[in-house]
Amino acid sequence: MVTRNALLYLSRQEGLKDFATRFRPIKKMTTRFVAGEDMGEAIAAIRRLNARGCTASFDHLNESVTRVAETDEEIREYLRILARIDDTGIRSNVSIKLTQFGLGIDPELAYRNARTVVADAARRGNFVRVDMEGSEATQTTIDIFKRLRAEFGLNDVGIVVQSYLRRTVTDVRDLLKLEARIRLCKGAYNEPPEVAFPDKDDVDRNYINLMRLLLSSGIYHGIATHDNRVIEATIDHTQREGISKEAFEFQMLYGVRRNLQEQLARDGYNVRVYVPYGEHWYPYFMRRLAERPANVWFIMKNIFRG
Repeated sequence: MVTRNALLYLSRQEGLKDFATRFRPIKKMTTRFVAGEDMGEAIAAIRRLNARGCTASFDHLNESVTRVAETDEEIREYLRILARIDDTGIRSNVSIKLTQFGLGIDPELAYRNARTVVADAARRGNFVRVDMEGSEATQTTIDIFKRLRAEFGLNDVGIVVQSYLRRTVTDVRDLLKLEARIRLCKGAYNEPPEVAFPDKDDVDRNYINLMRLLLSSGIYHGIATHDNRVIEATIDHTQREGISKEAFEFQMLYGVRRNLQEQLARDGYNVRVYVPYGEHWYPYFMRRLAERPANVWFIMKNIFRG
């Protein structure tokens, strides 16, 4: 059995990307989770989502950038994304990772680059979500977000938190004091048990507690989940507390439970789909497999069939 930890280890070996793409089943499954390698393909995917009643979060895949020149390329790409959102009229905001903006080089560089993108989005009336990555970057990411939130409005910039981290309940209470818009997800990185809950039941229990805390805050948040039990708990909480469907949004990943995305949208809930694209798709793709290792057996069976 291929374990989650093994898949997360492989997600850090991007040199395996060329090997992986030799197999048609892997390429086929990649297109399920990744909208394409160029912006045009992502825009077409977002148009289809918009037609089905969902909004999107545009994400250019790249992380752990090690060269300043590459961070400059990322900034230019995000400025092009924001311009194309305006030009095409698609309903989408953007998500960024601080490691693609130079966090591993210099946190001040990452802040300046993120600020450039947030300032352009704010000028256009759009919104930037700062993604959360591995736990080694959690505190620095929060620190940079706080600086951005001090400069920009509630509807200009938001952040992500992960329910599998033990520290997250404290972080959420702190961030709510700033009136931060938060996306709540479970987390998809390989973390030690002293940092993250190793047991899924504990992760889910923490998620539901955090969801209730967020949705009772009166701020517009994103509940990012594909878990039926968590979705039912969210709907139950909002109905009991008189929280309207317009007061929050469900968020889901591109290609995951598409029928559920559309059903929630038909039921009157705001649904936003995270739409990733780009040449550096391999780490993201492997983390998606780690969330559901059964997908690996689908790939392997098809490979051995030739």
